[in-house]
Amino acid sequence: MSIPLLDLNRQYASIKPEIKKAIDKVLESQYFIMGDEVRELEEEVRKYCEANYAYGCASGSDALLLALMAIDLQPGDYVITSPFTFFATAGAISRIGGIPIFLDIEKDSFNLDPKEVKRFLDGEHPVYKKLDPDREKIKAIIPVHLYGQVADMDPINTLAKEHNLHVIEDAAQSIGAEYKGQRAGSLGDFGCFSFFPSKNLGAFGDAGLITVKDETWAQKTDILRLHGAKPKYHHSLVGINSRLDTIQAAVLCVKLQYLDEWSDRRREIAQTYNHLFAEAGIVGELGDCSGSCSAMGGNECELHSDKIITPQETTGSPRENGRHIYHQYTIRTRKRDVVMKALKAKDIGHSIYYPIPLHEQECFAYLGYEPKDCPVSHCASKQAISLPIFPELSSEEIEEVVNTVVDAVLG
Repeated sequence: MSIPLLDLNRQYASIKPEIKKAIDKVLESQYFIMGDEVRELEEEVRKYCEANYAYGCASGSDALLLALMAIDLQPGDYVITSPFTFFATAGAISRIGGIPIFLDIEKDSFNLDPKEVKRFLDGEHPVYKKLDPDREKIKAIIPVHLYGQVADMDPINTLAKEHNLHVIEDAAQSIGAEYKGQRAGSLGDFGCFSFFPSKNLGAFGDAGLITVKDETWAQKTDILRLHGAKPKYHHSLVGINSRLDTIQAAVLCVKLQYLDEWSDRRREIAQTYNHLFAEAGIVGELGDCSGSCSAMGGNECELHSDKIITPQETTGSPRENGRHIYHQYTIRTRKRDVVMKALKAKDIGHSIYYPIPLHEQECFAYLGYEPKDCPVSHCASKQAISLPIFPELSSEEIEEVVNTVVDAVLG
């Protein structure tokens, strides 16, 4: 059977009358930019994320850009972030003229490793010696809550406070995820969300939102997204055009009502995958990096067998009062090419997030990074593969995915 990585048609079919009604209301009003639905969405997401302020914008990429503009990031300033994520995180830094500092991820969560951040800020990290940054120009940390799991925010926030740094959460993949009882987007100075159609809460086009903790930054963010003008034609700042259009807000208002239900179903599917893979005997353990992996110029790997590693709930674990909402269900395997070939033969959707870590991208070659500077990210890029996960995925489809992966691993 053909199984997509994501099927938005099934979701749309289940809420079609509500979506049509919401869109028709906007069409009747002809209020397409910053209409009532935008303000409604901002308030509902603010409450949902337990944030102080929330502002819609044109995309998740713009949300990151607005946060950096709000803290007045200047050309030549540095921002610490993860190399194992979508380009937009580092792209926003670079668009302003900032310099991304790529530090490695945790091997179990795929999120920015606070221990690496501490080593860097203590001046003991090889990357620190390579970049030799002006300490006064290190301005912020952007932890990315990858795949639906919140980064380990307590030590990150502690380090930020000690070094007078801003914390900007890249929560593009993690609306509704929790860390020690707190929602993504409420843990830093800013929270940046993407409502790209494939996200857990997706619009019918590009859309984004930024949450803000401090009132002064909130007022500045609100002005920056409107060309820096408030009131209209009175420009106190040089801003950008990043308004959330009303039709997208209307769609998102409908979908937000179902988000927790959809997230619960994603968690249920992930647990089913975990159980079936374990039952098949193909789940291994993630060992310590031997120092001889491909990133270090060797041939070994921290995956010491051909078994797979299923997603590890760390800060997203229920026992830690957390919640992983599985934007992606991502496994690791040394036999990724074999698994992908088998999935393709069965017409089962899959994808690699991400095949080239950011510190190895051509556009950042000027920084002088090598694979060994972020070896966990390098290895993850060679082993990670995401399998189908969406709320409407059937039990039969899950079993077909599992059987295909199991046969490929054992074959």
